[in-house]
Amino acid sequence: MYLVQQGLLDIPVLYLSRYINQNKIEYYKHLQQVRITNNYEDWIIWMLNGVAETAENTIETIQGIKELMTDYKHRIRDKHYFYSQDIVNNLFKHPYTKIEFVARDLNISRQTAAKYLNKLTETNFLEIKKKGRSNYYMNMPLFNLLQNVNANEINNIKQNNDSHIVQTSKINNQN
Repeated sequence: MYLVQQGLLDIPVLYLSRYINQNKIEYYKHLQQVRITNNYEDWIIWMLNGVAETAENTIETIQGIKELMTDYKHRIRDKHYFYSQDIVNNLFKHPYTKIEFVARDLNISRQTAAKYLNKLTETNFLEIKKKGRSNYYMNMPLFNLLQNVNANEINNIKQNNDSHIVQTSKINNQN
């Protein structure tokens, strides 16, 4: 948020809290060293490394989304008469959409929105998932891209926890 407030970012796309949560042990170790020794330098360097890693991951995710959007744009334009940038934007606003969202965003009737979404489903741009009485039209490549980001985060957390367990085990074995 600080970078947004300072005008360095338009929107808050760097989620540094994720990095801190993934590396809690290191974070608290550095914070404790600041308390004990009053040495901020190592903690600041660690945090700056976190900003750099977060920025790199964010850039990769944004590039992936951009590539998917471009692919969808060209393929929808080639296959469907109803192509518009607004429909592509709707499909990438979230990993899912609904008839109501398309009708609202494109300023079209519910019936026309349903027709568009069904055509996109027939040509494998979307998958329908039914929840209760509602149909959700899933953009699976976008969903998988975002899910992969989360899977990588989970793997990082597991690796950090495993590393901590090994370090703790070594310390316990020395005592």
